[in-house]
Amino acid sequence: MTQTVFEKMKTAISVLKLDFTTEEFATFADDQELSEEAIEAVQTVFSYISEKKQQTTVQTLLKLSRLPKKAPKTFENFDFSLLKSRDLDRIRALPSLGAVYSHRNLAFIGPPGTGKTHLAQAFGYACCQHGMRAYFIKASELRDRFTAARRVGKTDSCLKSLVRPSCLIIDEIGHCEFDKENTRLFFDLIDRRYNKEGNFNMVFTSNKNPALWREDFDEDSTLLCALDRIFDEATVFKLRGESFRGKKLDTVSVQTGKVKAVELLADQQEE
Repeated sequence: MTQTVFEKMKTAISVLKLDFTTEEFATFADDQELSEEAIEAVQTVFSYISEKKQQTTVQTLLKLSRLPKKAPKTFENFDFSLLKSRDLDRIRALPSLGAVYSHRNLAFIGPPGTGKTHLAQAFGYACCQHGMRAYFIKASELRDRFTAARRVGKTDSCLKSLVRPSCLIIDEIGHCEFDKENTRLFFDLIDRRYNKEGNFNMVFTSNKNPALWREDFDEDSTLLCALDRIFDEATVFKLRGESFRGKKLDTVSVQTGKVKAVELLADQQEE
């Protein structure tokens, strides 16, 4: 169904957060005896400005997300045809961002090159496109950030910055170890996000089955609580099969022959 001029105007006013209502605009147009063409012209200007603001917001969110700018991983450039599963519709539904609205965490588990990080980053990219904050960080970077925050006594501000995004993506769980203090901070992060308000979720990638994650964390009792919170409401996608990497790789084999001493000497004399 096509939107009316005033419905489009209402959308633009909402995006621009103006202290002005559609009713006021309609009254103004009536008082000024504006023609239909004039009303549409005003609406077009407002829609243009609101669209420009939205694009600026998206670019800012992408910049702050730490998602790659060069060759970004999106759902549009992910080849879903390479996946085979009875539940493939569950993966194809990821772009709807239903997981954020339902507070459902996601985990992509599988060997290297099966598309885990691509799907995780694509989810974060889609969040930014819809005006929601996303933040991408590798597990090793998270560990180092915790360590640095502990060193300067800024663990609380560190945690707050990681709680703030609607979607927090932690890549490569299981590639590094967390000591006891960092394990406690990891639990604190999970706990704070679990009790967060609004639309939010967390996305994880790992080569390891979640049951084995505890091997890389210290203080089991704390971690078990954190894992309970992570998978309290979650969807785990287990990706199996050959690596997608190198699909466009060309291999060129070149064999050199033995250079004769006479030819080498002649070349040297010419020089």
